[in-house]
Amino acid sequence: MQIDKDKLIAMYRTMVRIRVFEERVSKEFAAGNIPGFVHLYIGEEAVAAGACATLNASDCITSTHRGHGHLIAKGGRPDRMMAELFGRRTGYCNGKGGSMHIADTALGILGANGIVGGGITIAAGAALSAKMRGSGQVVLCFLGDGSTNRGTFHEGVNMAAVWDLPVVYVIENNMYAEKTRISDTCKLPNLADRALAFGIPDVTIDGNDAVAVYEAVSESVARARKGKGPTLVECKTYRWHGHYEGDRQSYKPAAEAEEWRKRDPIPAFRTKLAAEGMLAPADAATIDREAAEEVEAAVKFARESPFPAPEETLEDVFA
Repeated sequence: MQIDKDKLIAMYRTMVRIRVFEERVSKEFAAGNIPGFVHLYIGEEAVAAGACATLNASDCITSTHRGHGHLIAKGGRPDRMMAELFGRRTGYCNGKGGSMHIADTALGILGANGIVGGGITIAAGAALSAKMRGSGQVVLCFLGDGSTNRGTFHEGVNMAAVWDLPVVYVIENNMYAEKTRISDTCKLPNLADRALAFGIPDVTIDGNDAVAVYEAVSESVARARKGKGPTLVECKTYRWHGHYEGDRQSYKPAAEAEEWRKRDPIPAFRTKLAAEGMLAPADAATIDREAAEEVEAAVKFARESPFPAPEETLEDVFA
């Protein structure tokens, strides 16, 4: 691995933090403490960790309805995220947006989005702004496999290609668009092959390998920063939980789910780092403990935070 040790350890830590956060969200939702819907990122941690590790602090991301992992990887605070999920005033959107609408422009997080593919054209707009200002910023656009069948995908990526915008599209292909297998709605074995229609580069990688994600996205980000336009990066991965919490996943073959669980990206990365002499068992245990303590503190912060007052209902809206 030709990546700095500190970078690799940071990526591993990010993956663990995402996993612990999401596992706790699952429990709190089941206990009735989180209103609305939540869509968990468990199983896909290597994509967010590897991709966001390539960015500068000033770079931006657009996210999806399954965005907790992206937000943590880009620097989002777990306590404010948890408070938002709990519907509390101290959350990122003052408790009014919930899981699918967390944003923090100060961190370059341009928003999770409850609309499938909704971030694609936002990313193109942000990249156009960066190009016009000459800021040198790059936009990372996370999208799911299902969104590649939407008109916004073809319109947004095509415009970014025509104008050579500094945006990298990261397809998280977890094989299912809600409850529909992507192979039932797209004939291409690799979704990134759609880049050919836009005249831009593409790469398909193992989305459970954080190093592979980092290397592919890093090259694409460098290309975008040089003014050479967008790249389509497909990360093949798998979501362990349902489309939403409470989804029984009867549409998934049990053998398939079990096989993907054996490819858990976190222990695989831990084993690789240990083999390289970069991560001792004691250090891995420390990372686990710190992540657990962080999430425990986040839940405490959320529980002790107030709800928005009724008179604040019409505040924080655009119109």
